[in-house]
Amino acid sequence: MPAAPGIPAQSARPAPVSAPVSPTPPGRRTAFAEGVDRVRAAATTEPGRLRIIGAVLALLVVAFGAVTAWQSSERAAAADDVLHSSQPLSSGAAAIYRSLADANTTASSGFLAGGQESAASRDRYEKDIRTAASGLVTAAANAEPGSASEATIAKLNRLLPEYKGLIERARTYNRQGYPVGGAYLRYANEKMQTRMLPAAEDLYTKENQRLDADYADATPYPWAAIALGLLALAALGWAQHRTYRRTNRVLNHGLVAGSAATAVVLLWLVVGHTIARSGLDGSYDNGIRSLSVLHDARIASLKARGNENLSLVARGAETITVGGKPYDAYYYDFDKDMAVLGKGLSRAATLADDRAGTTPVKAAEGNMAVWKQRHASARAEDENGNFQQALDKVIGAKGATGECFDSVDANLARAIDHEQAEFQRSAGHGRDAMTGLPVGAAVLAVLGAAGAVAGIGRRLSEYR
Repeated sequence: MPAAPGIPAQSARPAPVSAPVSPTPPGRRTAFAEGVDRVRAAATTEPGRLRIIGAVLALLVVAFGAVTAWQSSERAAAADDVLHSSQPLSSGAAAIYRSLADANTTASSGFLAGGQESAASRDRYEKDIRTAASGLVTAAANAEPGSASEATIAKLNRLLPEYKGLIERARTYNRQGYPVGGAYLRYANEKMQTRMLPAAEDLYTKENQRLDADYADATPYPWAAIALGLLALAALGWAQHRTYRRTNRVLNHGLVAGSAATAVVLLWLVVGHTIARSGLDGSYDNGIRSLSVLHDARIASLKARGNENLSLVARGAETITVGGKPYDAYYYDFDKDMAVLGKGLSRAATLADDRAGTTPVKAAEGNMAVWKQRHASARAEDENGNFQQALDKVIGAKGATGECFDSVDANLARAIDHEQAEFQRSAGHGRDAMTGLPVGAAVLAVLGAAGAVAGIGRRLSEYR
């Protein structure tokens, strides 16, 4: 058909119709959302609900076992540190302090004896120096790199040979009859009293802090594990009750086995940790506290003996003014040290919980009373200008204050050995109460979870 005039031929064709545009397809759903939908769909049927219950029960029991193993492992490790690491290091630091103080006391006694210094006195001094040096080596091996304890140990290692050199000079000049020997001895004593013993005390304090931290890690109850155990038992009990209501069957063997395994772990955890806590608390109350008091008392006796000797070495050259009244510095410090010793012995007698611990402390109190009487007599001779008589009353062969000091020191050593044994026994019982718990909890938890899954599987089999 011809086109109309004035209109191009192609314009007579119908305009092409465009295809409809389909809407943008929605984004893919996340795996989590699809999983939730599947769970919801499964929860609408009894087999689906049983599968969910079985998974939750297994998860709770395994989580309980894992947390129990974790918390009991941490506490067992801390208890082992108390017994084999921090407490021995604390006692070692106390031994360093005591050895240094005893070396200082023995050196002053040997100085007073002059050319008549006994071989036993010299050997005791050398043994003290070796003990202190060995203790510092052990402490250095166990100190954390860059810690304050490491710096303190390095300081003592530097000062110890300096002190020993001063003592040797004092002895050399004293044998030759030069008075400068006394000045060297006083200088060595000043180094010991103002630098070495404070550093050793600081090391002792830091090791005690480490010991307290280990006790704090070992004794708290594992509340997270206990709560999970109770929750797991409650869930297992609920599952068994649900099964009973739907089937009228009193027992489901798998669920009973899971409940039994969970109950055993929970009981083991609670009882074991209670026994462990009791043992560790006992080791602290009846061991550590007594040891701390006894160490302080022994150090006070050593310092008192050193000041008693130095008062005769100085012959009034060192004075102190208190309340406007002058005092011999060493006699004044002696009185303070004896007061500390008396309070320490009284406190140690109170803390001792058996006759074996009380007897040596009471004996030391009797020795101290005699010591004070003899010291008063020696001081009176010294103040009256009778130096030789005073010297005989301090370092003489018979009836001297030195005998009293040795008796005090020996009795305190006996008391310390007894309390150390008490500590080791109680702490050992505390540590042993948790032996096997981490591994046992993990194994029983796996068995309990398997039992729960098997019990639920038995119900599922009824739907096939």
